[in-house]
Amino acid sequence: MAKAQKAKVDDYRSLENEALNERILDEEMRLKKTKFSHAVNPIENPLSIKTQRRAIARLKTEQHKRKLGF
Repeated sequence: MAKAQKAKVDDYRSLENEALNERILDEEMRLKKTKFSHAVNPIENPLSIKTQRRAIARLKTEQHKRKLGF
């Protein structure tokens, strides 16, 4: 599992700043839609909400690192 997560982090690092910002906005919008559809009609895999939140957190962490200059 650690290898799959490492690959995701490397993918986020390779994105340009503008692409990273767009990806964050897209992921947040997808999370909102998923939460809404889950509230109306329970989705098949509710753990997908958790994985989406974590993906957004990884993206925002990379964005914050860039702001700090790491």
